[in-house]
Amino acid sequence: MPDQPINPSSQPKPFQFNRRNWLAAASTTAVSAAAMRLSAKESTARELELKGNIHHSVVAWCFAPMEIPTLARQAVQMGIESVELVPPEHWPMLKSLGLKCAIASSHGFARGWNDRENWDYCREKIETTVEAAADFGTKNVITFSGMLGDLDPEEGKTNTIAGLKTVVGLAERKGVNLCIEPLNTRVDEKMKGHPGYQCDNIEWAVDVCDAIGSERLKILYDIYHQQIMQGDQIVRIQKFQDYIAHYHTAGVPGRKELDETQEINYPAVMKTIVATGYQGFVGHEFIPTSEQPMASLRQAVNVCDV
Repeated sequence: MPDQPINPSSQPKPFQFNRRNWLAAASTTAVSAAAMRLSAKESTARELELKGNIHHSVVAWCFAPMEIPTLARQAVQMGIESVELVPPEHWPMLKSLGLKCAIASSHGFARGWNDRENWDYCREKIETTVEAAADFGTKNVITFSGMLGDLDPEEGKTNTIAGLKTVVGLAERKGVNLCIEPLNTRVDEKMKGHPGYQCDNIEWAVDVCDAIGSERLKILYDIYHQQIMQGDQIVRIQKFQDYIAHYHTAGVPGRKELDETQEINYPAVMKTIVATGYQGFVGHEFIPTSEQPMASLRQAVNVCDV
């Protein structure tokens, strides 16, 4: 998720996902199969290079200013199955390429459920996105606790639980997971850390899930954020596997490539994820430092394809 506060006054009106908008979006964003798809032979050859144990996704915001259709075409060539956290107007284009959107955006991390003044805003964003996700086949929608500010921590947690209870019923009816994401509060650098964010460890998120008791409230486990806050990746993945509906990657330190300069043993972490029986997506959410970002993405896929 883009790590920056959202100014609601500058945001476009929520996308109303209905049949008319679907046809309009499809006609304006989808291009011919001949122009955008790989040939069947080339696509099959690419896919056979991957083992199939990890379902790879890529987070679009990290690769800006690359346009989303360009990133999507590159993803297909690498055998990546999803481009995530992109607005619904891009979903018909993804479908035309045989791609999914593994997790959808909603409200931002700054204005979350822990402050009751944000509830109307969060509820509108969540409800609109859950409806669109269900229509399209996207299984996960991201959500956040919000910044703590002057709130009492216990009040913030209580508010988060109560707020999410107002929307989890819709998620249950639509068969969509709401995924709360723990973020690191230690790194004070834009796009890389979130000082003041309340849900900064997986145990906090687990408490919220347990208090609500719905199979449709899950956790987005960001390996980068977890490493900075607590480490202990393998133990926590094993312990909390039933709560996790989505994973994100990035190198530590720096939220950069998954190369030899960062500290996480990604093959070992991925093998642990596979051993849990996880069938969802792993979204690559690192910020490329290379002048060849697609080479960096290809490397990340190869490192994690255990």
